[in-house]
Amino acid sequence: MPFPQDSIIKPEIFTYIIIPVLIFCARVVDVSIGTLRIVYISKGNRLMAPFLGFIEVLIWLMAIGQIVKHMDNIVCYFAFAGGFATGNYVGMLIEHHLALGLEIIRVITRSNIENMSAELIDAGYGISIVDGWGKAGPIKIIFSIIKRRDLKKVISIINKHNAKAFYTVENVQMASSSVLPMHTPLKRQYFWQMMKMDRKGK
Repeated sequence: MPFPQDSIIKPEIFTYIIIPVLIFCARVVDVSIGTLRIVYISKGNRLMAPFLGFIEVLIWLMAIGQIVKHMDNIVCYFAFAGGFATGNYVGMLIEHHLALGLEIIRVITRSNIENMSAELIDAGYGISIVDGWGKAGPIKIIFSIIKRRDLKKVISIINKHNAKAFYTVENVQMASSSVLPMHTPLKRQYFWQMMKMDRKGK
């Protein structure tokens, strides 16, 4: 398509600035959406993943179409590649901010187990405690499945009671509703009763 002669924008600006910027922005958007699509696929979301895939490919086709029209413009190639790289970064930032999904956290500790567990329960998190044996003797292992957005809060509780506690965090694709974090905190008395029953059993 010939460039309009009466346009206030010079052809050079349109070819070497505006078109590459549009290609760059389109790539940033479609790659960011693609990153989120992959996350939703890993979470088993059958609605959002196809919808995001449709939008992603639609934007990609528009970007690649401009590349085909301006194959003699090397700036467009750099804009395409730069948009892809930036889109990966932006997509990771968005995914980190949304904090989608569930995490399982395992805490291995020998001290302050009662206080740590009680505060986790009071904060509304379901936990399981297992006896274990480590290099230095008996240990306790605390398991909890939490929302990913709550991870920092849970880690702060762990560090509050034992800054040297060892913990691991893993992604959970699916969990039954019975082990999800509880919204209504349990009472401490219930926790202490369970601890006493556990000691009597020994």
